[in-house]
Amino acid sequence: MSRYWSDLARQLTPYVPGEQPQGTRLVKLNTNENPYGPSPAVLDAIASISPDELKRYPDPDSSALREAFADREGLGSDQVFLGNGSDEVLAHTFQALLKHDKPLLFPEISYSFYPVWSELYQIAYERVPLRGDFTIDVDAYSMANSGILIPNPNAPTGVLLAKADIARLLETHPDSVVVIDEAYIDFGGESATALISDHDNLLVVQTFSKSRSLAGMRVGVAFGPAELIEGLVRVKDSFNSYPMDIVAQRATLASLQDEAWFQNCCQKVIATRERTSHELSLLGFEVLPSSANFVFARHPGRDAAEIFAELRQRGVIVRYFDKPLISQYLRISIGTDAEMDELLSVLEDVL
Repeated sequence: MSRYWSDLARQLTPYVPGEQPQGTRLVKLNTNENPYGPSPAVLDAIASISPDELKRYPDPDSSALREAFADREGLGSDQVFLGNGSDEVLAHTFQALLKHDKPLLFPEISYSFYPVWSELYQIAYERVPLRGDFTIDVDAYSMANSGILIPNPNAPTGVLLAKADIARLLETHPDSVVVIDEAYIDFGGESATALISDHDNLLVVQTFSKSRSLAGMRVGVAFGPAELIEGLVRVKDSFNSYPMDIVAQRATLASLQDEAWFQNCCQKVIATRERTSHELSLLGFEVLPSSANFVFARHPGRDAAEIFAELRQRGVIVRYFDKPLISQYLRISIGTDAEMDELLSVLEDVL
């Protein structure tokens, strides 16, 4: 450790992202990227940006994009917040809305960045156990808290929480901010944004990395009452007034305008996910019901770490978490039909 590090830097356990191998041919099913590219309109929008636009700072408020999001969701533009990926949006949320005296609550099994942010911003937190079938029990969030954070569908399980359960959680905790992280909502769930008009304590966070095929561009958005959004803006403008560059703004706007491409890509991923789940079950895997662009599966007769290593050796890379309760599961991103066929063929050989 460097002698120049702060005490905080010494104490942190940073988030470990999925492997991004370089220069190697792999069937890459480990980071939940969309197997299909963005709309051609996105590429046209990027190509149309002029040198004069690039030499100027972008609109710090992303005004045109906020208006487009607001129109799509039936909200006001003051109810929309944009950031450099949903990770940045969530980081600002931790600082602006979730840092209070009581502990933050989130599921025992969830996005592993949540405890990292909690430690970075020195926020006390409690992990709330899931049911035995990995579903979220909203009644278990009964303790006093500074806020509640739930990924929906959950990660890495892919299990969906019904909108009615979210509404009940909001009504049970009217004095707590409830943040719903909807990174995978477009692959089979119903967004909680429709609940914003009736609940002043709801913030919904989404990303364009998954369903919109823009993981390489870093686009995140939050929807909520204007008062909550203003809190995020105050933190953003104390950190980075220009989080979204002109290329990201223009590309995201083009993506929003091509609804047909977006819907078609989502439906292809869903169809492949359902077929893959069925084929995995025929190979003896137990597969959790998924509403995301990945599946979470275990084989009762084989060790997950061994399967992971053998797949990697044969050129197929999935995600393995050596953590309590899920150390016998593999998270498998949904690729093209050809990629999933290759996975299944290799798995049959491995088993």
